[in-house]
Amino acid sequence: MNLELTDEQVALRDTTRRFLADKAPISGHVRELLDDPAGVDDAVWRGLADLGTTGLLVPEEHGGAGMTMVEAGVVAEELGAALHPGPWLSTAVAAPRTLTRLCDNDAVATILAGIADGTIIATVSFLDFANVAADDDGLLRGELGGVPDAAAADVVLVLSERSSGTGLFAVRTDSPGFAVQPERGIDQTRKQFRVRLDNTPGQRLATATPADVAAVIDDLLIATAADALGAARAVMDLAVEYAKFRKQFGQVIGSFQAVQHLCVDMYETVELARSGVVHALWAADALGSDERHLAALRAKAFAGRLATVGDTAIQVFGGIGYTWEHDAHLYLKRLLSWSALLGGSDRYLTELGARLANRST
Repeated sequence: MNLELTDEQVALRDTTRRFLADKAPISGHVRELLDDPAGVDDAVWRGLADLGTTGLLVPEEHGGAGMTMVEAGVVAEELGAALHPGPWLSTAVAAPRTLTRLCDNDAVATILAGIADGTIIATVSFLDFANVAADDDGLLRGELGGVPDAAAADVVLVLSERSSGTGLFAVRTDSPGFAVQPERGIDQTRKQFRVRLDNTPGQRLATATPADVAAVIDDLLIATAADALGAARAVMDLAVEYAKFRKQFGQVIGSFQAVQHLCVDMYETVELARSGVVHALWAADALGSDERHLAALRAKAFAGRLATVGDTAIQVFGGIGYTWEHDAHLYLKRLLSWSALLGGSDRYLTELGARLANRST
């Protein structure tokens, strides 16, 4: 098992990094979209699609690249480092992994092709589906909370419990009875919504088993961990560079032992998280369900603590780190939103410990 990036993966990373620096900088792009309800710029989204990043996980027969979660993680890390606010994780990871794991029909082919060429923005509402009911005509009723990127999406993939099992439905956001309401969180680069379905037509795509849903949630956790890793790496680098030139008492603050310890703590946290994230990205495609889930638990358990990097970086920056004009608080909020996603790290550490203890008996 070699977890080092290949030449092709390095090229993907560098190309994505250059594009984001040129076309979607924090000052001229991210900040302008903080209060935008959709959080997406059409030109930037088209650019990401033209680079092939939206179709990384779409099979080649549907116009995608047919790559793995490792390549998706490479892009996710760069998007996190750039604090990119668009619906990439929803559209390029959650939706295609859902569709390829659960479905195989013409309707799915159309959605996947649209994701690959950037003409369809899709999201998944897997975190809250118990309150959605579907009748025999495919009309959906209920409310869904915490749906990411619903205002930007063309299609929302919805789960609904029926007597015949859990059904996966594709719902067009321009359908009758579909409404969204923003749910404001700490991170303005992450757009979440409460979705209301009032006799809204949905196209049934497949029957979803609990194992299917768990697999997609694992994929989403792993990819979001890569995004958080990028954010933590970027704010750490900013703090370290700041410590090299900021002077106090006639000396650069990086020469003070206390500041050095803070920088080392950040580096240690980032690199420990990196090992778990990189392994989990590989495991998502290479290992069976049990080992994949264990890798996702590790990623969330340890990368979930990356918010401490944002907090420590602000200590290095001092007063300037608390100002609206500085980007440090935006990174901290991104990391805090990751820490809160599907529960804090303690829950995952407990489950991880229990699984490892059971293996040893």
